[in-house]
Amino acid sequence: MNAPLSGIKIIDLTRVLAGPYATMLLYDMGAEVIKVEMPGKGDDARAFGPFKDDESLYFASFNRGKKSISLNLKTDEGKKILKDLLAKADVVVENFRPGTMEKLGLGYEDLKEINPKLIYAATSGFGHTGPDSSLPAYDILVQARGGIMSMTGWPDTPPTRVGCSFGDLAAGMFTAFGIVNALYQRTLTGKGQKVDVSMLDCQAALLENAIVRYQVQGESPAPLGNRHPSLAPFQAFKAKDKYFVVAVGNDALWAKFCNTLNVPEKITDERYLTNDLRTSHVKDMEQELSAVFAEKNADAWVEIIGSAGVPCALINDVAALMQDEQIKARNMLVDMEGIKLPGNPVKLSNMEEVKEFPRPPLVGGDNIEVLSSWLGYTQENIDDLKQKGVL
Repeated sequence: MNAPLSGIKIIDLTRVLAGPYATMLLYDMGAEVIKVEMPGKGDDARAFGPFKDDESLYFASFNRGKKSISLNLKTDEGKKILKDLLAKADVVVENFRPGTMEKLGLGYEDLKEINPKLIYAATSGFGHTGPDSSLPAYDILVQARGGIMSMTGWPDTPPTRVGCSFGDLAAGMFTAFGIVNALYQRTLTGKGQKVDVSMLDCQAALLENAIVRYQVQGESPAPLGNRHPSLAPFQAFKAKDKYFVVAVGNDALWAKFCNTLNVPEKITDERYLTNDLRTSHVKDMEQELSAVFAEKNADAWVEIIGSAGVPCALINDVAALMQDEQIKARNMLVDMEGIKLPGNPVKLSNMEEVKEFPRPPLVGGDNIEVLSSWLGYTQENIDDLKQKGVL
């Protein structure tokens, strides 16, 4: 059976990470994604390492399988070609600073006159409304302003950035989510619409219970290292050789956990009778459990505790993750000519798993295919546009 987005045509004006990640998610669900890049240069991410055979694997990670056309949008002919493409497209995605597309005459109000069914998705640092909408943004800026850095790390240490580009990736996921919802609504109304996603908004949306905790406790949540703010023990512990994590999420698991460790007296310890009490006395509990865990290696503890039905895990680095049998079984490492890339985490029973990814496109590598099939251009037309600097 076809993938759910088969037949959906997307014009991708995005670059670097948040936008390309969104369109990659849509490509994985079957959409045809046409990446529009500046002639000769292309997406800035093509210059980001690591490299293999002079090709950016950073760029490949988020653009595999897409098609690329080169188009100079500073020229009138380039704008006309884009408008002609958008007249036949379902979705356009951009992550320019707000106002950029309007200056080019390519804002949503302009484009919906060309194609009323078009879904126009804009991902930006601070959104298309509000006093700071025009400010530039990078991942670290929205992690900082969005609150997550103030909660990440250890007490009495500097604020810590999340180890991946959490601000960009979150915005990419919400953008893809917004596009799919807009496409569904279009099936009901026949009309397109604008999807406006702010990286900062996404950070606020993902603060879990931090906002309500602040209102109840009267204090902003602070860094706690690797433990949970309201569950205990729910953190990493040092075994004899290395760290591992346990996740005791309720009182029944606490009793099972204590019996497994052969410390049943802790079940009735007044400090640990309930989850709230354990959280209040977490430092005492951590010290006592650390003394027990120091007796065996982490592998042994994970086997013992896991066999008893208490959630626990080793802490994988990337090398270990790539050898994880569950990751392999779920087709989460997919081949791209000898390079392993993350697979599609959304498994649909009616969609066949992809085992290999095609390589990312060269800048303008699909000019002939796209312009001839979408707009009926001849080779002579394309050569003329190249000579003029349009392609």
